[in-house]
Amino acid sequence: MLYFGIDWGEDHHHLCIRNEAGAHVSEIEFAHSLAGFQRIEAERGKLAVPAPHCLVAIETSHNLLVDFLLDHAYPVYIIAPSATNGFRNRQRSSGARDDHSDAALLAGALRTDRDSFRLWRPNEVLTQQLLAQVRLIETLRRSIVRQESQLRALLLRVYPTALDLFGELTAQITLQFLSAYPGAAQAQALTLSAFQAFCREQRYTRSDLIAQRYAHLIEPLPLAAPAVVQAHQEQIRVLAQVLLPQVRCRHQALAQLKLLFRQHPDAAIFSSLPGAGDLLAPALLAKFGDQRDRFPTPASVQALAGTCPVTDSSGKKRIIKFRLGCDREFRHIAQQFARASLPQSGWAAAYWREIQRQGRSYSHAYRVLANRWLAIIWKLWQTRQPYDEAYHLQQRALRRKPKA
Repeated sequence: MLYFGIDWGEDHHHLCIRNEAGAHVSEIEFAHSLAGFQRIEAERGKLAVPAPHCLVAIETSHNLLVDFLLDHAYPVYIIAPSATNGFRNRQRSSGARDDHSDAALLAGALRTDRDSFRLWRPNEVLTQQLLAQVRLIETLRRSIVRQESQLRALLLRVYPTALDLFGELTAQITLQFLSAYPGAAQAQALTLSAFQAFCREQRYTRSDLIAQRYAHLIEPLPLAAPAVVQAHQEQIRVLAQVLLPQVRCRHQALAQLKLLFRQHPDAAIFSSLPGAGDLLAPALLAKFGDQRDRFPTPASVQALAGTCPVTDSSGKKRIIKFRLGCDREFRHIAQQFARASLPQSGWAAAYWREIQRQGRSYSHAYRVLANRWLAIIWKLWQTRQPYDEAYHLQQRALRRKPKA
């Protein structure tokens, strides 16, 4: 058995190989390229050890190098940078480090503490597609929110009638209108027939509201100074034109996510969660993944999602801390689901109000509720059963019943 430690970088990597006795067998630097990756195979060939007997420690799973290693049957262990720091402090107190020493450190940590690390097994292709799609939607959402805020500020200054003309500012028809009529004077110059023609062209379905929308548009309002209008009008048009394709792409990404989600064998479990909807249900599924042995207990998934606190206890001292080391993306998804569950789950709403009455912040209450939900979802996921609110309430009642 050999132990490979790889300190990775963007354009080059360092490999250190140790044997079972801990001695250095080989050490190389190689480029982030196919020719560079093949140098790993060349080094292994010199040692005449099959790939399944070469255990690899690396600090990331999001790397072409990891894909290469998995394709060539290397067992890969992902060691978190925080764990690497702990091993480094155990070996030396000076804090000195370089790429070669970090590669050697990873190989040594895997040799001595392999049971502390998890063998990396990527999710199935469909689950990876779901997670990628969820991340794309979230990226688009953040961009849309940021640019919508900028556009809203401009409209409040020079063109307030456009803010709620068709409802949401990011509605496609609103953005089309702002692209065509970026100034209040241009919009108020429209005739009713021209406004009706625009609505028909955009396939606006609420024909009964067109006259009302037009009356709102031409309502007399205080006008900004001409110089201010001229300065902001082009920005309004450009922001509307920038936002429009992003809004369309997000709609398309959501539609694609729904199609992918329906194909997943665990879709029934996550779609049964109250309030999860078309985005949070596949997001939770993608975060739980396919490997059920990855989370042997509810606490393991709660720790990864960062919904449970960290207890620092020593002697008479006991401090409960906010968990910093976690998958923050998972925590955001879990808390969003906890919030979405309130209108559709009676026990969740009652539990959230109970936490709120303790004087806790909204974020804390959502996180505590998310922690409770993750334990429930873990059980459903492990048993492959959909959520049943009535059954859950029945079980809660049984647990609260006083013992004879």
